[in-house]
Amino acid sequence: MSNTKMAQQMSQAPGFIAALDQSGGSTPKALGHYGIEPGAYSSEQDMFALMHEMRVRIIKSPAFSDHKVIAAILFEKTMDGLVDTMPVPSYLWDKCGIVPFLKIDKGLEAEEHGVQLMKPIPDLNSLLSRAAKLGIYGTKERSVIRLADKNGISEIIHQQYQVAETVLSHQLVPIIEPEVLVQSPEKAEAENILLEELTQGLQKLPGQGKVILKVTIPEKADLYAEFAKHPRVQRVVALSGGYSLDEACIKLKKNHNMIASFSRALMEDLRASQSNTVFDGILEKVVNEIYDASVNKVG
Repeated sequence: MSNTKMAQQMSQAPGFIAALDQSGGSTPKALGHYGIEPGAYSSEQDMFALMHEMRVRIIKSPAFSDHKVIAAILFEKTMDGLVDTMPVPSYLWDKCGIVPFLKIDKGLEAEEHGVQLMKPIPDLNSLLSRAAKLGIYGTKERSVIRLADKNGISEIIHQQYQVAETVLSHQLVPIIEPEVLVQSPEKAEAENILLEELTQGLQKLPGQGKVILKVTIPEKADLYAEFAKHPRVQRVVALSGGYSLDEACIKLKKNHNMIASFSRALMEDLRASQSNTVFDGILEKVVNEIYDASVNKVG
């Protein structure tokens, strides 16, 4: 796989990132929304097998390989799986022209100071080495911010940049994701603190490698727009959080220099019972809507 071509795509290409990285506790909920209830599987292995089938169905859809999806974030089990006879990362890049990323965080700690830090990531260096060999271009690591607590947010960003340094040491590109919950009663204030902490962190980041910043669509339009010009930032992307697809796209259009990295909004209307024709048609409509919001801005 060509990291140079991938870097160019991630820096410049129009389009968005598909987040196909539900894992652990979020998998039953995602499957349930897809129309597969817990009674349909009897073990964790069966559950993840069904989730893999759903992801493969999305990846193999014609709507997913029309150059509007520029990258996809994968769960570790998806990275290790196959599409037909090809490893998923190779299929994404070689067949679809989609840059593969890997979710590396292992969930969240209990809330303290209005935030949830990432749990420790055991054997991180080993995982990153294996990911690089499989053709993974970068990683994603998620933390959560609920309140505008400066100490808590500072701790979140310190941890995020620490992990990012390790990722960069493996010549991979980290997606730093400090999600501000859309239900936060202090969302705008938390985002202002986050802006300051992210800026300071970029200034202290050693080396020359670049990061991708993934943030909740902000209350103040274009709050993060200047990051797109920062020499250490490859791209600024938005998560959909708890917003519906339509609401997320409306808000995203108001934010210049920001593209989507949607998960729930991407898959909210897909169901296991749909025929391939219906499934592909719905996915095509959603892909077009997210692409339009990522590329065409207002104001």
